[in-house]
Amino acid sequence: MANILNSPGRYVQGAGELSKLGKYAEGYGKKALVLISRSGYKRIGGSVGAGFVKTGCSTVFDYFNGECCKSEINRLTAVMEKEGCDLVIGIGGGKILDTAKAAAYYRHTPVVICPTIASTDAPCSALSVIYTENGVFEEYLFLPSNPDMVLMDTEVISKSPVRLTVSGMGDALATYFEARAVLAKDGLTCAGGHGTLAAHALAELCFDTLMEEGVKAKLALEAGACTPAVEKIIEANTLLSGIGFESGGLAGAHAIHNGFTVLEECHSMYHGEKVAFGTIAQLVLENMPADELEDIIGFCIDVGLPVTLKELGVEEVTKEKIMAVAVAACAENDTLHNMPFEVTPEKVCAAILAADAYGKYFKGI
Repeated sequence: MANILNSPGRYVQGAGELSKLGKYAEGYGKKALVLISRSGYKRIGGSVGAGFVKTGCSTVFDYFNGECCKSEINRLTAVMEKEGCDLVIGIGGGKILDTAKAAAYYRHTPVVICPTIASTDAPCSALSVIYTENGVFEEYLFLPSNPDMVLMDTEVISKSPVRLTVSGMGDALATYFEARAVLAKDGLTCAGGHGTLAAHALAELCFDTLMEEGVKAKLALEAGACTPAVEKIIEANTLLSGIGFESGGLAGAHAIHNGFTVLEECHSMYHGEKVAFGTIAQLVLENMPADELEDIIGFCIDVGLPVTLKELGVEEVTKEKIMAVAVAACAENDTLHNMPFEVTPEKVCAAILAADAYGKYFKGI
């Protein structure tokens, strides 16, 4: 089996780059379906549209229905066929971007991804996470290629709620530990092969950047400042984690996140917040040394990521609830089986309960 590295065709990051979207887009198509939320359109739709004036690409704006599910993807592919769109542009958060990628795949068109937040590592990947209409994880849709372009306007992203960027840190936190587990298993990655040296180097750089810049970036964002630390965290959350997870591999943390989607009380939590807790649970499964585990939990506490089940929205913790999460996490088609040892629902349930106890301990609860 080959070693494979996937990456987007082009990655652009800087302040004010969304105003240049029309110029970038005309290199990929003549008529773009622009998928955006209603609130996103109110904030930036006018300026985005103005950027297409006097370019060779026209636009059809459409509002996202709220969930990356099969019915929404089918609706958008029908719009593209009706309007004659030969390009998809997704502007917004992770589920909008995943939906745009899926619609482009089914219509065989290029796709340009424009995150307005840095809350997940989804933008750069050749992957869409498909949920049911009710928000329960259903499947991974592996795509034949990565986005043609990813555009990060740091001026827009730095004005988004701080919690979203912190959530992105939670998603990125898993990257190194999951890639390390897959490497130990000699498992396959989302790219369809073994990890490369480059992918593992980027995964480790992602972790080092979080540890060095994460708290500084959070404090700067809370002060309304886009500093070099913020720029580095945006890149870590998006590019480093995106390439790192896809070409390094997924293991326990994301599978445990998927398990938590079966609990309705967790649906208000962001993807990266659940992944962060899943990372701690994975480290418990691995029996990570106490001092290293304390460092990771301490980082989560410092930036505001959840370290207890209560912080994930589970007010009443029962063995039955956590076992339901564990069973879902151990689904045959999920990535928990990339851990380098046998994992059972009983072991995962115990790890989640222990992670909750460790979180309480380090918070002094």
